[in-house]
Amino acid sequence: MIGVAFVVMCLIFGTTFLAIKVGIDAGLPPFLSGGVRFTTAGVIVLLLLRMTGKVKISLLLRKETMISGAGLTFGTFAALYWAEQHVSSGIGAVLSATGPLMIVLIQSLLLRQKVSRRSIIGCLAGFTGVVLVMIPGIVVDVSGLWVLGCVLVLAGEVCYTGGALYSKHVITKLAGTNPIALNAAQMLHGGLLLLVLSLFTESWQISNWSPIPAAASLLYLTVIGSMAGHSLFYWIMARTNPLFPSTWLYISPPIAVGLGVLLYGEEVSLISLAGVVLILGGMIFMNQSAWDWLRRKGKLFSGNKILGQKNKVID
Repeated sequence: MIGVAFVVMCLIFGTTFLAIKVGIDAGLPPFLSGGVRFTTAGVIVLLLLRMTGKVKISLLLRKETMISGAGLTFGTFAALYWAEQHVSSGIGAVLSATGPLMIVLIQSLLLRQKVSRRSIIGCLAGFTGVVLVMIPGIVVDVSGLWVLGCVLVLAGEVCYTGGALYSKHVITKLAGTNPIALNAAQMLHGGLLLLVLSLFTESWQISNWSPIPAAASLLYLTVIGSMAGHSLFYWIMARTNPLFPSTWLYISPPIAVGLGVLLYGEEVSLISLAGVVLILGGMIFMNQSAWDWLRRKGKLFSGNKILGQKNKVID
């Protein structure tokens, strides 16, 4: 089940950069778009879980979910949504792919956790592959806002890294709580912060929106991107560690390129193909021990929990 969940999550997240761009191009204020997306997704998931008796509303009052939401949702997506007004989705994808590298750096340098050489080499190979995949389609229009957008995407990845590492701590601390409920709570908190930011910084004039693409973007990002994709992220992280599910950031650019080929008949350069090979090679090399461990335990395509294995799952 973990293998299937990871593949589905990568496919979902591989399309969200484009969906965000569609919404912004349709006139949706970026912070408002993100706020509506995450607040709605969090409320719906929590209500569904509440109806089945799998969550207590008091979860929303815990500081752990508030901090997770501020980092993993608010910090990450406030930066990304604003930046995509001024940088291409290709640049955004490349800069966002620094997330796994930042996790490795923070774990080793700040948290003093042992990180295997395999993880470091795999992360570097994956990031290099992302750059190669996106090079042919990257459009650089250097300006002050472009530079600021790039800096903000990187700042957002710092928030993402801190939020992911802290969320793993929360999942372990609140081991009796459904990880999907934890994700819904942090999405709700992060979404509300985005709405507050939007209220003070953006105009909500509906007349400037293109209704059909705007609605399609919001619906897709809310249901598929947040309710499904982010729930899968938390579910996988509860059974592995923060680095493994975060490697979706390496998979999304090849998926975006593949969509361009299928939907628009775009050509793929040899450089991009080399990048895809490098990404897949880095992913396999980095996670080989994890896949071997899961396969031996018979849990790769089963729903059994391996939460208690801590960092032995992925070295």
